[in-house]
Amino acid sequence: MLLAIDVGNTNIVLGGICDGKQIFSARLKSDRSKTADQYALDIQGILTLYGVSPREVEGGILSSVVPYLQSVLPDAVKILTGVELMVVGPGIKTGLNIRTDNPASVGSDLIVAAVAARAKYKTPIAIVDMGTATTLSLVLRDNEYMGGMIIPGLWTSLNALSANAAQLPYIDLNGPAKLIGTNTVDCMRSGAINGTAAMLDGLLDRLEDELKEPVTPILTGGLSPVIAPACRRRFHLEPDILIDGLMILYEKNKPGRTE
Repeated sequence: MLLAIDVGNTNIVLGGICDGKQIFSARLKSDRSKTADQYALDIQGILTLYGVSPREVEGGILSSVVPYLQSVLPDAVKILTGVELMVVGPGIKTGLNIRTDNPASVGSDLIVAAVAARAKYKTPIAIVDMGTATTLSLVLRDNEYMGGMIIPGLWTSLNALSANAAQLPYIDLNGPAKLIGTNTVDCMRSGAINGTAAMLDGLLDRLEDELKEPVTPILTGGLSPVIAPACRRRFHLEPDILIDGLMILYEKNKPGRTE
């Protein structure tokens, strides 16, 4: 089994892949205070939950936007399974032509998602990932990764609003997001969900005006199932695109592969 781990600022996603198919996906909180031993116990608990023995893990790959966890998690996996994790970073073959000003500074999560999207969809592709930040990445023909946008994430913005406005409460996003709210919570929920959906629709319109051709829109990240129904655009919903991308990168870079 291959263990694929994507580390974001808020959550860690673990995927178990066997014979090219994902057999489980689980989430942990990204915690910069935990040690490798503690994370080894966390990962062991998830494997046990899904009926997987650590001895079944034959390989692994990690993408991380949290520098501390980029070293701690490989140590945790080594403690638990004896496997050395492959880490996405400089030197990894991606098949992409990264056309940004400083390719080394592009977040590994953006590259992983672009690799997966390029393998499945027609270019040009716009990938929107809704995490702590909302990012938009553009992949053109000839596997060109062009960069994109970084936007404050939905929860980041909503929590900042509640923290800085004395009469606005902290809310959840459960329940209908009717366009015109008739109380404070409904107004905030509408602004968060309908406002974000309208932003994404508008950004894609502008992107297509810039490119002078349509793009294939992909939506991923923890809040993507909440926002997609409110969008006028028909996004391809891909909640596990990072796990798919990690699997592709592992196969492309695994020891013994000659191409």
